[in-house]
Amino acid sequence: MQTTTDVPRNTDNLFSKILQFKIGEIPIPLFIAISIIIFLSCHYKLLPIDMIGGFAVVMVMGLLLGEIGARVPVLKNIGGPAICTIFIPSALVYYKLLDPTAIKSITALMKTSNFLYLYISVLVVGSILGMNRKVMIKGFVKMFVPLVVGTICAAIGGIIIGLLFGYTPYKSFFFVIAPIVSGGIGEGILPLSVGYSGIIHGSQNDLVAKLVPAAMIGNVIAIMISGLLMRIAIKKPKLTGNGVLVKTGDDQDILQAKTEEKPIDFKLMGAGFLIACTFFIFGTFLSKFIGIPGAIIMIITAAIVKYLKLLPKHIELGAHQIYSLVSKTLTWPLLIGVGVVYTPWSSLIATVTPGYIAICIASVTAMVTSGFYVGKAMNMYPIESALVTSCHSGLGGTGDVAILSGANRMELMPFSQVSTRLGGAGTVILATILLKLFV
Repeated sequence: MQTTTDVPRNTDNLFSKILQFKIGEIPIPLFIAISIIIFLSCHYKLLPIDMIGGFAVVMVMGLLLGEIGARVPVLKNIGGPAICTIFIPSALVYYKLLDPTAIKSITALMKTSNFLYLYISVLVVGSILGMNRKVMIKGFVKMFVPLVVGTICAAIGGIIIGLLFGYTPYKSFFFVIAPIVSGGIGEGILPLSVGYSGIIHGSQNDLVAKLVPAAMIGNVIAIMISGLLMRIAIKKPKLTGNGVLVKTGDDQDILQAKTEEKPIDFKLMGAGFLIACTFFIFGTFLSKFIGIPGAIIMIITAAIVKYLKLLPKHIELGAHQIYSLVSKTLTWPLLIGVGVVYTPWSSLIATVTPGYIAICIASVTAMVTSGFYVGKAMNMYPIESALVTSCHSGLGGTGDVAILSGANRMELMPFSQVSTRLGGAGTVILATILLKLFV
């Protein structure tokens, strides 16, 4: 027979279990309290339209949707957190289910405060400065071969599947494949649409609407493939370098160095943060004079500084530690901002047909598969080589973050940025020249 003293004990056990459940690292009751405060602030239009309000919203949404994506069966194995944190917010905006005040705060964070490029600069600079020099040098040199081969395979695979669905090679290549590998919206789709409009004398706005869905769908496919590559890496560890791109002969020493824990130094992290911002500003400044995108200049400069050992070791450590902090805490919140501000749901659903999706799948799959096997033949880790190649189909820096986070390989950010930026720029130039020859 149950006594009255048993009831409080059972209640206490239930309450303790609830307290043990966390969203991220936050106990569920505290997370609910925080969410209510932010929701009421949005509802009564009292949420600050700045970094504070923006961070509050994207942090709460990012933690929740990232947790959901990491727990849903099947979805969690194909980059679920990245998919959920980008596309659920995008759909919420389209169907007007996200508070307008929250949208304004997120927009202010992403555009006015430039959170996206702050995140990318910290990741790129921190990962390069914290990288093994031998791996860095061999990686940058070798990655161009799978990138070029992957682009050719993407074009061939997409055109072949397009023919099966009644698409001409002209339509498949210029309006589906080229946008996928053009390097994103701002760096790829917009200049591509300008070039196309000048050649075929069409409206640039109409062309943008035609080109954007392919880039977005291709990015989604790459995210899903990155999740599958992560599962392959777990089952077949010999195929992955756990974030190392090139086999150097001393891989065990490199991996051991990666796992060695160094004491966290907050002053050094502050110095590393300043270094990352300085590299970004330098790239932006120099791009005005030499015409090369600032992101590429930032990567090249950081690589030169690392190669020549121009920075003290402790400053490199600070840059790497701030990189670790940002990559582990702000990735899902950043992708919320990407979904709200840079991923229009209407563009995704406007042009989608089975044939269109099939061409996107064929192009990205052919590119990633070639990256896997070419990388393997060139003494690179196949998983990492495939991931870097897949970033050629990414939506700029946002796509790189989503793809690499889906496979938990953020260490590859410098290589992925080169794949996206240089590969995208090359695609825009080549596609524009070819279109002029065909028309």
